[in-house]
Amino acid sequence: MTIWRGAQPLILASKSPARQALLASAGIAFEVIPADIDERAIELASGLSMPGEVAALLAREKAVSVSCRHPDRFVVGADQTLALDARRFSKPAGRTDAAGQLKALAGRTHELHSAVAVAHGGEILFSDLAIARTTMRPLDDAAISAYLDAAGPAVTASVGAYQLEGLGVHLFERIDGDHFTILGLPLLPLLKFLRSRQLLAV
Repeated sequence: MTIWRGAQPLILASKSPARQALLASAGIAFEVIPADIDERAIELASGLSMPGEVAALLAREKAVSVSCRHPDRFVVGADQTLALDARRFSKPAGRTDAAGQLKALAGRTHELHSAVAVAHGGEILFSDLAIARTTMRPLDDAAISAYLDAAGPAVTASVGAYQLEGLGVHLFERIDGDHFTILGLPLLPLLKFLRSRQLLAV
């Protein structure tokens, strides 16, 4: 049952299955219209380098891009970056790249910066940024290989080569942060904003 009270469903400008599952579980009526933007070009042109700033920028750009095409709808954009000290990771290009990322992260704590933005009429109405810190357990080559075998092609779908909601949970020994932040959508601040606009029944 939906608790959405908008005249039309919310638009999620993201193909992420995890984000879609979070909105669906929260009883929000939505449809997926991915943003067609060149993330790397936008990031380069901005001159930003801090992981949180980049995530926030891309979340806003995704929301605005789709909102300009659907100005009468509320559009949610989201983005997540992964940082290990000064190094920022992108989605691995293949198995070899995934193994390299896991080797770098093994036994260390990294940060996930998750940003969300809501646009309407091509304008940003709301944005939020949250950070989670996760510690990966030490992993030898055999453990990394076994994980990659089990996880399959899904390892290239996420930065860091893991999905914590799936087999990636086996890689970790400590998690400090909001579950929703880890999955790439600061859901509680988003829900608070939607309630402020009388878009939710609860």
